[in-house]
Amino acid sequence: MNILAIIPARMGSSRFPGKPMEKILDKPMIGHVYENVIKCDLLTKTVVATCDQEISDYINSIGGQAIMTSDKHERASDRCAEALGYLEEDGIQYDIVVMVQGDEPMTHPDMISEAVAPMLKNPEIIVTNLLGEVESEEEFEDRNCIKVVCDLDSNALYFSREPIPTGKFGKISIKKQVCVIPFTRDFLIEYTSLKPTPLEIAESVDMMRVLEHGLKVKMIPTKHITQAVDTLDDLKKVEELMRLSS
Repeated sequence: MNILAIIPARMGSSRFPGKPMEKILDKPMIGHVYENVIKCDLLTKTVVATCDQEISDYINSIGGQAIMTSDKHERASDRCAEALGYLEEDGIQYDIVVMVQGDEPMTHPDMISEAVAPMLKNPEIIVTNLLGEVESEEEFEDRNCIKVVCDLDSNALYFSREPIPTGKFGKISIKKQVCVIPFTRDFLIEYTSLKPTPLEIAESVDMMRVLEHGLKVKMIPTKHITQAVDTLDDLKKVEELMRLSS
């Protein structure tokens, strides 16, 4: 199987402008993500998809490949689909495309294997997300943490920036989305043809487009602890975690 990893990244984040190039332990965050992802043995190829020349130049400087995409995309999944189209012009067709968000500098290579494994066993699964544990009430209340509730078969029922499910933190296990997201190649292309949906727009969560069109998102628990970077405080937290683990 040809498995492609695409790391979408842009400088114009509304919550933390310029964050892909912010340094963690003297290396731009996007560099940490890229170098961690390429260590996964399952991958045929890894690229960064961006609309910013600064990110592209940096990735090229460390021996990676960046694909320039439109600056009009609202969703990272749409950016990845555009990059996929350019890559396949070279004649190779990929089977699975793994989107790894550019603000996940603690991504472990095995997280990609965890997320892809169910798709290799079951061709009916069109998209998966990793599933982490919400660790604190502060995280539960944080709008940057995307909470998710699942059915009894570990398919997502809903994603929200609000504190869901209703109830006091600590009484039940509360889950969050971890943005390592494999799509089948055909479904990633189909995703771009699906009309954006009201709850997708309200929550600003790509996967809500999938659910609102009546399709399934399989959630896969990860064994790894990770921390996304949405704010400067998150970046400082990640730097400290990396320093302690080095």
